[in-house]
Amino acid sequence: MSNSSSPVQPGSSTMQSIQSIALEALHQASGAKFGPFAGFNMPIQYGLGLKAEHLHTRQKAGLFDVSHMGQLRVTARNGEGPTLRKGLEAALPVDFEGWPSGQQRYSLLLNDQGGIEDDLMLVWRPGPAPEVRMVVNAGNRQADLARLQALAPELLFEWVDAALLALQGPDAEAVLCALDARAASPRFMESIELTLDGARCFATRSGYTGEDGYEISVPSVAADRVARKLLADNRVALVGLGARDTLRLEAGLPLHGQDIAPSVTPVEAGLLFGIAPSRRPGGVKAGGYPGATSVDQQLAKGPARRLLAFSSQAPVPVRAHSLVVLEDDSVVGEVTSGTVSPSLGLPILMASIQVHAIKEPLFAQVRQQKIPLTQAKLPFVPKRYKR
Repeated sequence: MSNSSSPVQPGSSTMQSIQSIALEALHQASGAKFGPFAGFNMPIQYGLGLKAEHLHTRQKAGLFDVSHMGQLRVTARNGEGPTLRKGLEAALPVDFEGWPSGQQRYSLLLNDQGGIEDDLMLVWRPGPAPEVRMVVNAGNRQADLARLQALAPELLFEWVDAALLALQGPDAEAVLCALDARAASPRFMESIELTLDGARCFATRSGYTGEDGYEISVPSVAADRVARKLLADNRVALVGLGARDTLRLEAGLPLHGQDIAPSVTPVEAGLLFGIAPSRRPGGVKAGGYPGATSVDQQLAKGPARRLLAFSSQAPVPVRAHSLVVLEDDSVVGEVTSGTVSPSLGLPILMASIQVHAIKEPLFAQVRQQKIPLTQAKLPFVPKRYKR
């Protein structure tokens, strides 16, 4: 790996009020409309508009700049793999036993009450210098770092000096293979090193849209060059955070800060797959991670609320924070994410609902209207990962 990184000292902060991403000039030249997001000035949409960008990703390939996300390289201070694995297993509900080299996994950083402080993506890279590559959500960069350092002081956490580009859509493989034919080899949630226009990059076959695609860590000094090379392919269009949000909701993927938060547990959110089976009750490594007692108790008793998916036939968008009510107007939940699906042409949403009301007729309170809701199965739009 040629991507450089800088050690972060405990308690240090590099965050400012609003930060710029490395490719801001490229986005400006491409007509981006910007907005603040998680402390960064981010491209929200381009001249095509949100719906067209969304559908282009579903039909061809969208290029997303997600460089606001935090990229960490995690190693043991003594350089030893067993120390690295033990430290992360104490901090997170993961299990490195049987974890194939280069495979990516989803995990959760929990608080002591079992609430989700953040959801994470990890890649295990054993070898002479074992490391874990970790991606954290933008708004949680410093808080995650501080918590991880406190939970695993024997580990070294370094920010990776790289942009993060997501190439998503049915043409993503063909586009990337035109730059490096090795891009065809990984399957969903596998990683690979690629050389893109002379730059050594680290890529995972993953993304946040439900489409096949890649998330590509590109050395900052080469980011503009690589992005322009990808955009030179007429199948590729820049896509902003607006369409990224509608795409991820169609795919049924939760957003931290909306659908999941420190007050929401994995049981309530339906994210138990973020806890390794061996770390759950009865497993060979059961418990031993922050919040395990609370999670286990909720598994035994059942949660008081659940995150569920709904659709509506009413021609009215149902947005986040709308209340969910019964016929008698009693409040039994709240919408956490909602949009009008560009692919389906109807309102879709996720909402946190009190369990006792799940089987009752439910309505979203939108201004003075009560919008009937129909419970849906996730994803709203079928995922097309290469498995």
